[in-house]
Amino acid sequence: ENEKGHKESKKKDTEIALAATEEELKLTQEQLDKAVAYYEKLKPTCVDSGVTYEERVKRREEEIQSLQEALQILAGSDVNIA
Repeated sequence: ENEKGHKESKKKDTEIALAATEEELKLTQEQLDKAVAYYEKLKPTCVDSGVTYEERVKRREEEIQSLQEALQILAGSDVNIA
């Protein structure tokens, strides 16, 4: 009799834990779905823009150089800022 009560109590606790875990899974799945949707929205602008790494580095170096030249012009000096 006591063992039966213990098993029923354990079953009830397990069912409560299962319900909580299922709810947590549902919420986590919703968060994952939203994150995946956001990733898919950003993916075209972030992944494979058709420009190689070397081209991006070269373009960035050119941009830095032109910004340094603009800074020299604005400062009114010919000092090399590097």
